[in-house]
Amino acid sequence: MTDEQALPETEYPQRAEKPNFLTNVRFDEFEMPPEVQAGIKDAGFTFCTPIQARVLPLSLKGQDVAGQAQTGTGKTAAFLATVASRILSFNDRIPGLPAALIVAPTRELAQQIHEEAEVLCRHTGLTIVQVVGGVDYQKQADILRGGVDIVVCTPGRIIDYFKQGIFKTAGIKIVVIDEADRLLDLGFSKDMRYILQKLPHYMKRQSMLFSATLSYRVMELTYEYMNLPEFISVTPEEVVVDGIKQTLFHVGKESKISLLLGLLKREEWSRILIFVNTKSGVDWVTAKLKGNGYPAEGITGDLPQRQRFSLMERYKSGSVKILVATDVASRGIHVEDISHVINYDLPQDGENYVHRIGRTARAGKEGIALSLACDEFVLNLESIEEKLGHKIPVVWPEDDWYVEDKSRPVFSERGRRKEPKERFKSGRDKQKSFPARAPARPPAREPAKPPAIEPEEKPKKGHFPGSFFGFAPESKPGEKIEPEENPEQKESTEPAAEQKQNARPKKRRRYRKKSRPKAPGAVNGAAGTAETGQTPEPSNPEPRSPN
Repeated sequence: MTDEQALPETEYPQRAEKPNFLTNVRFDEFEMPPEVQAGIKDAGFTFCTPIQARVLPLSLKGQDVAGQAQTGTGKTAAFLATVASRILSFNDRIPGLPAALIVAPTRELAQQIHEEAEVLCRHTGLTIVQVVGGVDYQKQADILRGGVDIVVCTPGRIIDYFKQGIFKTAGIKIVVIDEADRLLDLGFSKDMRYILQKLPHYMKRQSMLFSATLSYRVMELTYEYMNLPEFISVTPEEVVVDGIKQTLFHVGKESKISLLLGLLKREEWSRILIFVNTKSGVDWVTAKLKGNGYPAEGITGDLPQRQRFSLMERYKSGSVKILVATDVASRGIHVEDISHVINYDLPQDGENYVHRIGRTARAGKEGIALSLACDEFVLNLESIEEKLGHKIPVVWPEDDWYVEDKSRPVFSERGRRKEPKERFKSGRDKQKSFPARAPARPPAREPAKPPAIEPEEKPKKGHFPGSFFGFAPESKPGEKIEPEENPEQKESTEPAAEQKQNARPKKRRRYRKKSRPKAPGAVNGAAGTAETGQTPEPSNPEPRSPN
Protein backbone atom coordinates (compact mmCIF):
# COMPACT_ATOMS: atom_id res chain seq x y z
CA MET A 1 0.00 0.00 0.00
CA THR A 2 1.47 3.34 -1.06
CA ASP A 3 1.51 6.47 1.00
CA GLU A 4 -1.19 8.02 -1.16
CA GLN A 5 -3.48 5.03 -0.47
CA ALA A 6 -2.77 5.10 3.26
CA LEU A 7 -5.82 5.55 5.43
CA PRO A 8 -6.16 8.92 7.12
CA GLU A 9 -5.12 8.99 10.77
CA THR A 10 -7.93 8.72 13.24
CA GLU A 11 -8.42 11.94 15.19
CA TYR A 12 -8.83 11.35 18.92
CA PRO A 13 -10.20 14.06 21.20
CA GLN A 14 -7.53 15.86 23.14
CA ARG A 15 -7.24 14.78 26.74
CA ALA A 16 -7.75 17.50 29.30
CA GLU A 17 -4.59 18.76 30.90
CA LYS A 18 -3.81 17.66 34.40
CA PRO A 19 -4.95 20.33 36.88
CA ASN A 20 -2.10 22.36 38.21
CA PHE A 21 -3.06 21.73 41.83
CA LEU A 22 -2.37 17.97 41.53
CA THR A 23 0.97 16.26 42.12
CA ASN A 24 2.72 13.53 40.16
CA VAL A 25 1.94 10.97 42.88
CA ARG A 26 -0.63 8.38 41.78
CA PHE A 27 -3.07 6.58 44.04
CA ASP A 28 -2.08 3.18 42.68
CA GLU A 29 1.43 3.70 44.04
CA PHE A 30 0.20 3.18 47.59
CA GLU A 31 -0.35 -0.23 49.16
CA MET A 32 -4.11 -0.29 49.45
CA PRO A 33 -6.49 -3.25 49.04
CA PRO A 34 -7.85 -3.80 45.52
CA GLU A 35 -11.39 -3.03 46.76
CA VAL A 36 -10.30 0.44 47.86
CA GLN A 37 -8.38 1.05 44.64
CA ALA A 38 -11.51 0.16 42.67
CA GLY A 39 -13.55 2.69 44.65
CA ILE A 40 -10.92 5.39 44.05
CA LYS A 41 -11.06 4.64 40.35
CA ASP A 42 -14.88 4.90 40.37
CA ALA A 43 -14.58 8.31 42.01
CA GLY A 44 -12.33 9.45 39.15
CA PHE A 45 -9.19 9.99 41.23
CA THR A 46 -5.84 9.23 39.60
CA PHE A 47 -3.31 11.75 40.92
CA CYS A 48 -3.07 12.97 44.49
CA THR A 49 -3.45 16.49 45.76
CA PRO A 50 -0.61 17.87 47.93
CA ILE A 51 -2.39 17.03 51.19
CA GLN A 52 -3.20 13.51 49.97
CA ALA A 53 0.36 12.88 48.79
CA ARG A 54 1.74 13.82 52.22
CA VAL A 55 -0.92 12.23 54.44
CA LEU A 56 -1.39 8.79 52.86
CA PRO A 57 2.21 7.51 53.32
CA LEU A 58 1.89 8.15 57.08
CA SER A 59 -1.75 7.33 57.73
CA LEU A 60 -1.67 3.98 55.89
CA LYS A 61 1.03 2.88 58.35
CA GLY A 62 -1.20 3.70 61.32
CA GLN A 63 0.48 6.91 62.41
CA ASP A 64 -1.49 9.82 63.87
CA VAL A 65 -1.78 12.81 61.57
CA ALA A 66 -2.87 16.45 62.06
CA GLY A 67 -3.31 18.03 58.64
CA GLN A 68 -3.90 21.64 57.64
CA ALA A 69 -5.12 22.42 54.15
CA GLN A 70 -7.68 24.60 52.47
CA THR A 71 -11.19 23.34 51.85
CA GLY A 72 -11.65 21.53 48.56
CA THR A 73 -8.12 20.11 48.45
CA GLY A 74 -9.04 16.45 48.97
CA LYS A 75 -8.83 16.00 52.74
CA THR A 76 -11.98 13.85 52.77
CA ALA A 77 -10.64 11.36 50.24
CA ALA A 78 -7.36 11.15 52.15
CA PHE A 79 -8.86 9.97 55.43
CA LEU A 80 -11.61 7.86 53.82
CA ALA A 81 -9.04 5.85 51.85
CA THR A 82 -7.04 5.38 55.03
CA VAL A 83 -10.09 4.30 57.07
CA ALA A 84 -11.24 1.73 54.50
CA SER A 85 -7.76 0.28 54.00
CA ARG A 86 -7.01 0.02 57.71
CA ILE A 87 -10.34 -1.62 58.61
CA LEU A 88 -9.85 -4.31 55.96
CA SER A 89 -6.39 -5.08 57.41
CA PHE A 90 -7.56 -5.54 61.01
CA ASN A 91 -7.74 -9.12 62.26
CA ASP A 92 -8.73 -8.47 65.88
CA ARG A 93 -11.97 -6.61 65.30
CA ILE A 94 -14.92 -7.09 67.65
CA PRO A 95 -17.81 -8.33 65.51
CA GLY A 96 -20.90 -6.13 65.47
CA LEU A 97 -19.16 -3.00 66.83
CA PRO A 98 -18.08 0.02 64.75
CA ALA A 99 -14.37 0.25 63.97
CA ALA A 100 -14.15 3.88 62.78
CA LEU A 101 -15.72 7.12 63.99
CA ILE A 102 -15.75 10.26 61.83
CA VAL A 103 -16.94 13.47 63.53
CA ALA A 104 -18.05 16.55 61.55
CA PRO A 105 -19.33 19.93 62.81
CA THR A 106 -22.49 20.21 60.69
CA ARG A 107 -25.12 17.89 59.26
CA GLU A 108 -24.40 19.01 55.71
CA LEU A 109 -20.71 18.17 56.03
CA ALA A 110 -21.58 14.80 57.60
CA GLN A 111 -23.85 14.06 54.66
CA GLN A 112 -21.12 15.03 52.21
CA ILE A 113 -18.63 12.69 53.91
CA HIS A 114 -21.22 9.90 53.94
CA GLU A 115 -21.85 10.26 50.21
CA GLU A 116 -18.13 10.16 49.36
CA ALA A 117 -17.61 7.19 51.69
CA GLU A 118 -20.30 5.20 49.91
CA VAL A 119 -18.48 5.74 46.61
CA LEU A 120 -14.99 4.91 47.87
CA CYS A 121 -16.16 1.88 49.91
CA ARG A 122 -18.53 0.53 47.28
CA HIS A 123 -16.49 -2.64 46.67
CA THR A 124 -15.30 -3.21 50.22
CA GLY A 125 -18.51 -4.51 51.76
CA LEU A 126 -18.20 -2.13 54.70
CA THR A 127 -21.40 -0.73 56.17
CA ILE A 128 -21.59 3.03 56.75
CA VAL A 129 -24.18 4.92 58.79
CA GLN A 130 -24.82 8.62 59.16
CA VAL A 131 -25.82 9.69 62.69
CA VAL A 132 -27.07 13.29 62.82
CA GLY A 133 -29.89 15.19 64.44
CA GLY A 134 -33.16 15.97 62.73
CA VAL A 135 -33.50 12.46 61.29
CA ASP A 136 -35.54 9.49 62.52
CA TYR A 137 -34.10 8.68 65.94
CA GLN A 138 -35.36 5.10 66.13
CA LYS A 139 -34.21 4.24 62.62
CA GLN A 140 -30.63 5.29 63.32
CA ALA A 141 -30.69 3.44 66.65
CA ASP A 142 -31.82 0.23 64.94
CA ILE A 143 -29.00 0.50 62.39
CA LEU A 144 -26.41 0.95 65.16
CA ARG A 145 -27.78 -2.04 67.06
CA GLY A 146 -27.60 -4.14 63.91
CA GLY A 147 -23.85 -3.54 63.60
CA VAL A 148 -21.92 -1.13 61.37
CA ASP A 149 -18.30 -0.56 60.40
CA ILE A 150 -18.00 3.21 59.93
CA VAL A 151 -20.01 5.89 61.77
CA VAL A 152 -20.20 9.43 60.36
CA CYS A 153 -21.76 11.71 62.93
CA THR A 154 -22.20 15.08 64.56
CA PRO A 155 -21.33 15.38 68.27
CA GLY A 156 -24.77 15.86 69.81
CA ARG A 157 -26.60 12.83 68.45
CA ILE A 158 -23.73 10.36 68.93
CA ILE A 159 -23.37 11.40 72.58
CA ASP A 160 -27.07 10.77 73.04
CA TYR A 161 -26.76 7.25 71.62
CA PHE A 162 -23.70 6.59 73.79
CA LYS A 163 -25.55 7.56 76.97
CA GLN A 164 -28.46 5.33 75.91
CA GLY A 165 -26.06 2.40 75.53
CA ILE A 166 -26.77 2.09 71.79
CA PHE A 167 -23.39 3.25 70.51
CA LYS A 168 -20.49 1.10 71.73
CA THR A 169 -16.95 2.49 71.69
CA ALA A 170 -15.00 -0.62 72.66
CA GLY A 171 -14.28 -1.58 69.05
CA ILE A 172 -13.16 1.85 67.76
CA LYS A 173 -9.77 1.56 66.05
CA ILE A 174 -9.74 4.84 64.08
CA VAL A 175 -11.16 8.28 64.90
CA VAL A 176 -11.24 11.20 62.45
CA ILE A 177 -12.08 14.81 63.37
CA ASP A 178 -12.88 16.88 60.29
CA GLU A 179 -12.98 20.69 60.38
CA ALA A 180 -11.76 20.71 63.96
CA ASP A 181 -11.53 24.48 64.19
CA ARG A 182 -15.14 24.83 63.14
CA LEU A 183 -16.19 22.31 65.77
CA LEU A 184 -14.60 24.46 68.45
CA ASP A 185 -16.04 27.67 67.00
CA LEU A 186 -19.55 26.22 67.19
CA GLY A 187 -19.15 25.41 70.88
CA PHE A 188 -18.47 21.65 70.65
CA SER A 189 -15.27 21.76 72.70
CA LYS A 190 -16.74 19.99 75.75
CA ASP A 191 -18.61 17.52 73.54
CA MET A 192 -15.44 16.59 71.66
CA ARG A 193 -13.50 16.08 74.87
CA TYR A 194 -16.32 13.92 76.21
CA ILE A 195 -16.29 11.75 73.06
CA LEU A 196 -12.51 11.37 73.03
CA GLN A 197 -12.46 10.42 76.72
CA LYS A 198 -14.99 7.62 76.12
CA LEU A 199 -12.98 6.11 73.24
CA PRO A 200 -10.15 3.61 73.76
CA HIS A 201 -6.83 5.10 74.83
CA TYR A 202 -4.96 6.98 72.10
CA MET A 203 -2.21 4.36 72.30
CA LYS A 204 -4.74 1.73 71.18
CA ARG A 205 -6.28 3.65 68.27
CA GLN A 206 -5.27 5.82 65.33
CA SER A 207 -6.31 9.48 65.38
CA MET A 208 -6.49 11.89 62.44
CA LEU A 209 -7.41 15.55 62.61
CA PHE A 210 -7.96 17.90 59.69
CA SER A 211 -8.67 21.61 59.68
CA ALA A 212 -8.41 24.65 57.46
CA THR A 213 -6.62 26.48 60.27
CA LEU A 214 -4.61 25.07 63.18
CA SER A 215 -5.32 27.44 66.05
CA TYR A 216 -4.01 27.13 69.59
CA ARG A 217 -7.21 25.42 70.72
CA VAL A 218 -6.89 22.81 67.99
CA MET A 219 -3.24 22.21 68.86
CA GLU A 220 -4.20 21.73 72.51
CA LEU A 221 -6.72 19.08 71.47
CA THR A 222 -4.04 17.19 69.52
CA TYR A 223 -1.60 17.21 72.44
CA GLU A 224 -4.19 15.84 74.87
CA TYR A 225 -5.87 13.12 72.81
CA MET A 226 -3.44 12.12 70.04
CA ASN A 227 -0.31 9.97 70.06
CA LEU A 228 2.49 12.30 68.89
CA PRO A 229 0.81 13.26 65.62
CA GLU A 230 2.71 14.27 62.54
CA PHE A 231 1.78 17.84 61.62
CA ILE A 232 1.31 18.37 57.90
CA SER A 233 0.60 21.84 56.57
CA VAL A 234 0.08 22.59 52.90
CA THR A 235 0.84 26.18 51.81
CA PRO A 236 0.74 27.62 55.32
CA GLU A 237 1.98 31.01 54.15
CA GLU A 238 -1.01 31.40 51.85
CA VAL A 239 -4.23 31.50 53.83
CA VAL A 240 -6.48 31.91 50.78
CA VAL A 241 -6.26 30.00 47.52
CA ASP A 242 -4.61 31.96 44.70
CA GLY A 243 -7.50 31.29 42.35
CA ILE A 244 -9.90 33.50 44.33
CA LYS A 245 -10.21 37.10 43.14
CA GLN A 246 -11.23 39.25 46.11
CA THR A 247 -12.96 42.63 45.90
CA LEU A 248 -14.26 44.95 48.61
CA PHE A 249 -17.03 47.56 48.20
CA HIS A 250 -17.69 50.31 50.75
CA VAL A 251 -21.41 51.04 50.72
CA GLY A 252 -24.07 52.45 53.02
CA LYS A 253 -26.42 50.09 54.78
CA GLU A 254 -29.47 51.50 52.96
CA SER A 255 -27.84 50.97 49.54
CA LYS A 256 -26.54 47.41 50.03
CA ILE A 257 -29.47 45.66 48.39
CA SER A 258 -29.31 48.02 45.40
CA LEU A 259 -25.59 47.36 44.96
CA LEU A 260 -26.16 43.61 45.31
CA LEU A 261 -28.75 43.71 42.52
CA GLY A 262 -26.33 45.71 40.38
CA LEU A 263 -23.52 43.18 40.94
CA LEU A 264 -25.81 40.31 39.98
CA LYS A 265 -26.62 42.18 36.79
CA ARG A 266 -23.00 43.04 35.93
CA GLU A 267 -21.19 39.82 36.85
CA GLU A 268 -21.22 36.66 34.73
CA TRP A 269 -22.14 33.98 37.23
CA SER A 270 -23.35 30.41 37.12
CA ARG A 271 -23.94 29.63 40.81
CA ILE A 272 -23.75 32.11 43.69
CA LEU A 273 -23.46 31.70 47.44
CA ILE A 274 -24.39 34.75 49.56
CA PHE A 275 -23.46 34.94 53.25
CA VAL A 276 -25.39 36.94 55.85
CA ASN A 277 -24.55 37.14 59.55
CA THR A 278 -28.02 36.49 61.00
CA LYS A 279 -30.96 34.18 60.31
CA SER A 280 -33.37 37.08 59.98
CA GLY A 281 -30.97 38.66 57.51
CA VAL A 282 -31.08 35.48 55.41
CA ASP A 283 -34.87 35.65 55.29
CA TRP A 284 -34.80 39.34 54.39
CA VAL A 285 -32.21 39.09 51.60
CA THR A 286 -33.87 35.97 50.14
CA ALA A 287 -37.26 37.70 49.99
CA LYS A 288 -35.69 40.77 48.36
CA LEU A 289 -33.98 38.71 45.67
CA LYS A 290 -37.16 36.77 44.95
CA GLY A 291 -39.06 40.04 44.71
CA ASN A 292 -36.64 41.22 42.03
CA GLY A 293 -36.96 38.05 39.94
CA TYR A 294 -33.89 36.08 41.09
CA PRO A 295 -34.28 32.36 41.96
CA ALA A 296 -32.90 32.49 45.49
CA GLU A 297 -33.36 30.21 48.48
CA GLY A 298 -32.23 30.62 52.08
CA ILE A 299 -30.71 28.03 54.41
CA THR A 300 -30.27 28.51 58.16
CA GLY A 301 -29.55 26.33 61.15
CA ASP A 302 -33.18 26.09 62.30
CA LEU A 303 -34.45 24.77 58.96
CA PRO A 304 -35.84 21.20 59.30
CA GLN A 305 -33.32 18.56 58.32
CA ARG A 306 -35.30 17.13 55.42
CA GLN A 307 -35.77 20.56 53.91
CA ARG A 308 -32.07 21.29 54.30
CA PHE A 309 -31.05 18.09 52.52
CA SER A 310 -33.62 18.68 49.78
CA LEU A 311 -32.45 22.27 49.31
CA MET A 312 -28.81 21.22 49.09
CA GLU A 313 -29.65 18.59 46.48
CA ARG A 314 -31.45 21.21 44.40
CA TYR A 315 -28.50 23.57 44.74
CA LYS A 316 -26.02 20.90 43.67
CA SER A 317 -28.17 19.84 40.72
CA GLY A 318 -28.46 23.43 39.51
CA SER A 319 -32.20 23.97 39.96
CA VAL A 320 -31.37 26.61 42.59
CA LYS A 321 -28.82 29.15 41.34
CA ILE A 322 -28.56 31.50 44.33
CA LEU A 323 -28.25 30.28 47.92
CA VAL A 324 -28.31 32.63 50.92
CA ALA A 325 -26.77 31.11 54.05
CA THR A 326 -25.28 31.80 57.46
CA ASP A 327 -21.86 30.73 58.73
CA VAL A 328 -23.32 27.61 60.33
CA ALA A 329 -24.18 26.20 56.89
CA SER A 330 -20.94 27.32 55.21
CA ARG A 331 -18.91 24.25 56.21
CA GLY A 332 -21.50 21.84 54.84
CA ILE A 333 -21.70 23.31 51.34
CA HIS A 334 -19.36 21.35 49.10
CA VAL A 335 -20.24 22.22 45.52
CA GLU A 336 -17.57 22.29 42.85
CA ASP A 337 -19.07 24.89 40.51
CA ILE A 338 -19.69 27.92 42.74
CA SER A 339 -18.51 30.84 40.64
CA HIS A 340 -19.15 33.69 43.11
CA VAL A 341 -19.20 34.08 46.88
CA ILE A 342 -20.74 37.33 48.12
CA ASN A 343 -20.33 38.52 51.70
CA TYR A 344 -23.44 40.64 52.12
CA ASP A 345 -22.31 41.14 55.74
CA LEU A 346 -18.65 41.02 56.74
CA PRO A 347 -18.01 38.16 59.20
CA GLN A 348 -16.88 38.83 62.73
CA ASP A 349 -13.41 37.28 62.41
CA GLY A 350 -10.89 36.38 59.76
CA GLU A 351 -11.30 32.61 60.04
CA ASN A 352 -14.95 32.81 59.06
CA TYR A 353 -13.99 34.94 56.08
CA VAL A 354 -11.47 32.32 54.93
CA HIS A 355 -14.07 29.56 55.31
CA ARG A 356 -16.67 31.57 53.41
CA ILE A 357 -14.64 32.40 50.34
CA GLY A 358 -13.20 28.86 50.37
CA ARG A 359 -16.53 27.65 48.95
CA THR A 360 -15.37 28.88 45.54
CA ALA A 361 -12.23 28.03 43.54
CA ARG A 362 -12.48 24.39 44.56
CA ALA A 363 -10.67 21.56 42.79
CA GLY A 364 -8.19 23.93 41.18
CA LYS A 365 -10.78 26.23 39.60
CA GLU A 366 -11.00 30.00 39.81
CA GLY A 367 -13.58 31.96 41.73
CA ILE A 368 -14.65 35.47 42.71
CA ALA A 369 -15.29 36.73 46.25
CA LEU A 370 -17.16 40.03 46.65
CA SER A 371 -17.62 41.71 50.03
CA LEU A 372 -19.91 44.60 50.98
CA ALA A 373 -18.61 46.69 53.89
CA CYS A 374 -21.38 48.79 55.41
CA ASP A 375 -21.28 51.09 58.42
CA GLU A 376 -22.55 48.31 60.70
CA PHE A 377 -19.92 45.63 59.96
CA VAL A 378 -16.97 47.63 58.60
CA LEU A 379 -15.17 47.33 61.95
CA ASN A 380 -14.70 43.61 61.25
CA LEU A 381 -12.47 44.43 58.29
CA GLU A 382 -9.36 44.94 60.42
CA SER A 383 -9.35 41.39 61.82
CA ILE A 384 -10.07 39.94 58.37
CA GLU A 385 -7.14 41.70 56.71
CA GLU A 386 -4.91 40.80 59.65
CA LYS A 387 -5.77 37.15 59.08
CA LEU A 388 -5.14 37.41 55.34
CA GLY A 389 -1.88 39.28 55.79
CA HIS A 390 -2.75 41.85 53.15
CA LYS A 391 -5.35 44.45 52.22
CA ILE A 392 -8.39 43.44 50.18
CA PRO A 393 -8.53 45.43 46.91
CA VAL A 394 -11.19 48.14 47.14
CA VAL A 395 -13.41 49.11 44.20
CA TRP A 396 -15.66 52.16 44.41
CA PRO A 397 -18.94 51.49 42.60
CA GLU A 398 -20.26 53.96 40.06
CA ASP A 399 -23.74 55.43 40.24
CA ASP A 400 -25.04 53.20 37.46
CA TRP A 401 -24.02 50.11 39.46
CA TYR A 402 -26.95 50.63 41.81
CA VAL A 403 -30.16 49.02 40.60
CA GLU A 404 -33.54 50.08 41.93
CA ASP A 405 -35.17 47.65 44.32
CA LYS A 406 -38.56 46.76 42.80
CA SER A 407 -39.63 44.33 45.49
CA ARG A 408 -42.23 45.00 48.10
CA PRO A 409 -41.13 45.92 51.59
CA VAL A 410 -40.28 42.83 53.59
CA PHE A 411 -41.13 42.38 57.24
CA SER A 412 -39.26 39.42 58.62
CA GLU A 413 -40.96 37.34 61.27
CA ARG A 414 -37.76 37.41 63.28
CA GLY A 415 -37.89 41.22 63.39
CA ARG A 416 -34.26 41.72 62.34
CA ARG A 417 -34.31 44.20 59.47
CA LYS A 418 -36.65 47.09 58.69
CA GLU A 419 -37.13 49.31 55.67
CA PRO A 420 -34.92 52.40 55.67
CA LYS A 421 -37.64 54.86 54.65
CA GLU A 422 -41.22 54.85 55.84
CA ARG A 423 -42.71 56.73 52.89
CA PHE A 424 -41.89 53.94 50.39
CA LYS A 425 -44.09 51.45 52.20
CA SER A 426 -47.24 50.45 50.38
CA GLY A 427 -50.62 50.27 52.03
CA ARG A 428 -50.62 46.51 52.58
CA ASP A 429 -47.15 46.50 54.13
CA LYS A 430 -47.79 49.28 56.61
CA GLN A 431 -48.55 48.09 60.04
CA LYS A 432 -52.01 48.97 61.19
CA SER A 433 -51.96 51.68 63.81
CA PHE A 434 -54.66 51.70 66.41
CA PRO A 435 -55.48 54.78 68.54
CA ALA A 436 -53.78 54.60 71.83
CA ARG A 437 -56.06 53.90 74.73
CA ALA A 438 -56.30 56.57 77.38
CA PRO A 439 -54.70 55.37 80.56
CA ALA A 440 -57.21 54.31 83.16
CA ARG A 441 -57.62 56.88 85.90
CA PRO A 442 -57.06 55.63 89.39
CA PRO A 443 -60.15 55.78 91.63
CA ALA A 444 -60.55 59.03 93.52
CA ARG A 445 -59.33 58.68 97.06
CA GLU A 446 -61.23 60.21 99.96
CA PRO A 447 -59.23 62.68 101.98
CA ALA A 448 -57.68 61.01 104.94
CA LYS A 449 -59.43 61.77 108.18
CA PRO A 450 -57.33 62.74 111.13
CA PRO A 451 -57.15 60.04 113.76
CA ALA A 452 -59.74 60.44 116.49
CA ILE A 453 -58.29 61.55 119.79
CA GLU A 454 -59.82 59.68 122.67
CA PRO A 455 -60.53 61.87 125.68
CA GLU A 456 -58.54 61.07 128.74
CA GLU A 457 -60.50 59.39 131.50
CA LYS A 458 -60.79 61.51 134.53
CA PRO A 459 -60.12 59.76 137.82
CA LYS A 460 -63.26 58.93 139.68
CA LYS A 461 -64.08 60.59 142.88
CA GLY A 462 -62.82 58.62 145.78
CA HIS A 463 -60.55 56.52 143.61
CA PHE A 464 -57.12 55.71 144.92
CA PRO A 465 -54.48 53.73 142.94
CA GLY A 466 -53.59 50.41 144.47
CA SER A 467 -56.79 50.12 146.47
CA PHE A 468 -57.52 46.81 144.74
CA PHE A 469 -54.39 45.31 146.27
CA GLY A 470 -55.08 46.68 149.71
CA PHE A 471 -52.74 49.67 149.65
CA ALA A 472 -55.46 52.27 150.11
CA PRO A 473 -55.21 54.49 153.19
CA GLU A 474 -57.56 54.01 156.04
CA SER A 475 -60.87 55.62 155.38
CA LYS A 476 -62.24 58.27 157.65
CA PRO A 477 -65.61 57.68 159.24
CA GLY A 478 -68.32 58.40 156.76
CA GLU A 479 -65.91 58.24 153.74
CA LYS A 480 -66.10 55.39 151.27
CA ILE A 481 -63.15 54.46 149.02
CA GLU A 482 -63.95 52.55 145.90
CA PRO A 483 -61.56 49.72 145.15
CA GLU A 484 -59.59 49.77 141.89
CA GLU A 485 -61.22 47.83 139.17
CA ASN A 486 -59.55 44.66 137.91
CA PRO A 487 -58.48 45.16 134.24
CA GLU A 488 -59.87 41.75 133.46
CA GLN A 489 -63.19 42.75 134.94
CA LYS A 490 -63.02 46.05 133.09
CA GLU A 491 -62.60 44.24 129.85
CA SER A 492 -65.56 42.07 130.73
CA THR A 493 -67.81 45.13 130.60
CA GLU A 494 -67.64 44.92 126.80
CA PRO A 495 -70.66 43.48 125.07
CA ALA A 496 -70.90 39.71 125.19
CA ALA A 497 -70.97 39.40 121.39
CA GLU A 498 -67.64 41.26 121.05
CA GLN A 499 -66.08 39.24 123.82
CA LYS A 500 -67.17 36.05 122.13
CA GLN A 501 -65.77 37.22 118.81
CA ASN A 502 -62.44 38.39 120.20
CA ALA A 503 -61.96 35.47 122.58
CA ARG A 504 -59.51 32.82 121.44
CA PRO A 505 -60.68 29.24 121.58
CA LYS A 506 -59.17 27.49 124.57
CA LYS A 507 -57.81 24.05 124.23
CA ARG A 508 -59.71 21.55 126.25
CA ARG A 509 -57.60 19.09 128.12
CA ARG A 510 -58.98 15.65 128.30
CA TYR A 511 -58.23 13.59 131.39
CA ARG A 512 -59.61 10.48 132.89
CA LYS A 513 -61.88 10.86 135.86
CA LYS A 514 -60.98 8.69 138.77
CA SER A 515 -63.81 6.53 140.05
CA ARG A 516 -64.49 7.04 143.74
CA PRO A 517 -66.37 4.52 145.92
CA LYS A 518 -69.80 5.71 146.91
CA ALA A 519 -71.41 5.31 150.35
CA PRO A 520 -73.88 2.44 150.61
CA GLY A 521 -76.56 4.81 151.90
CA ALA A 522 -76.22 6.95 148.88
CA VAL A 523 -76.61 3.95 146.66
CA ASN A 524 -79.71 2.79 148.46
CA GLY A 525 -81.15 6.27 148.49
CA ALA A 526 -80.64 6.56 144.75
CA ALA A 527 -82.34 3.20 144.25
CA GLY A 528 -85.29 4.22 146.39
CA THR A 529 -85.70 7.43 144.50
CA ALA A 530 -85.74 5.54 141.27
CA GLU A 531 -88.47 3.19 142.49
CA THR A 532 -90.82 5.59 144.33
CA GLY A 533 -90.00 8.82 142.66
CA GLN A 534 -89.81 10.55 146.13
CA THR A 535 -86.81 11.79 147.96
CA PRO A 536 -86.14 9.65 151.03
CA GLU A 537 -85.95 11.33 154.40
CA PRO A 538 -82.74 11.15 156.31
CA SER A 539 -82.52 8.33 158.83
CA ASN A 540 -81.46 10.60 161.70
CA PRO A 541 -83.40 13.79 161.36
CA GLU A 542 -82.32 16.71 163.46
CA PRO A 543 -84.74 17.61 166.26
CA ARG A 544 -86.93 20.46 165.45
CA SER A 545 -87.10 23.35 167.78
CA PRO A 546 -90.48 23.98 169.35
CA ASN A 547 -92.38 26.95 168.15
